[in-house]
Amino acid sequence: MIRLSQVKKSFGDNHVLRGIDLEIARGESMVVIGGSGTGKSVVLKCILGLMTPEAGMIEVGGQDVSRVSRDAFLARFGMLFQASALFDSLPVWQNVAFRLLRGAQKRPKAEARAIALTKLRRVGLGPEVAERLPAELSGGMQKRVGLARAIAADPEIIFFDEPTTGLDPIMAGVINDLIREIVTEMGATAVTITHDMSSVRAIADRVAMLHHGKIRWAGPVSEIDQAGDPYLDQFINGRAEGPIETLR
Repeated sequence: MIRLSQVKKSFGDNHVLRGIDLEIARGESMVVIGGSGTGKSVVLKCILGLMTPEAGMIEVGGQDVSRVSRDAFLARFGMLFQASALFDSLPVWQNVAFRLLRGAQKRPKAEARAIALTKLRRVGLGPEVAERLPAELSGGMQKRVGLARAIAADPEIIFFDEPTTGLDPIMAGVINDLIREIVTEMGATAVTITHDMSSVRAIADRVAMLHHGKIRWAGPVSEIDQAGDPYLDQFINGRAEGPIETLR
């Protein structure tokens, strides 16, 4: 579904992506791990066309993303943002139905609201939250609303940016389980970026580690503990000592 071939992206003298090669199969849940500032979010932005690489090619469904119609292309994606990114002034149901109320996927208001309520139920939220504002919700509920919005238009591909950041361990487990269930039900292709190894083990079919601008290791999640790569081993076990440089 998604193929990156020798993708390079720099910001001045900062060479963030130094030749990324990565393939993500249709219906697969890929989790990209790596330290802060290694370019994980840049990879997502390049796939979406929000940033333009200096070199390499990115294909989605066999199409070069630099040559596609933007509206039709972006309609294939859903996104769960790190801080949920809900609109403060809109009630919950309008946040969930945001895409359905405007643009190419616009639906009648009543239909959009009905879809929003269905998606809210899918993430464990009842109709009583529909008219609330985001500020009236807990962090875990806001994350669920963000997830409902990500799946509102039944996208083919869903991106999850640090989906459990700021959540307690129990709510993080709930969100991980919801993501896994929903991605499987929808048959969607999922790409998650995270530092949370419990999320990696709960969500991933395959894992790719980004380090120093390249994919250091990629393989099934079942193989990460026995991979034998010292960089991967240090990262997944949270060790200060190892080949990955840490600030002292």
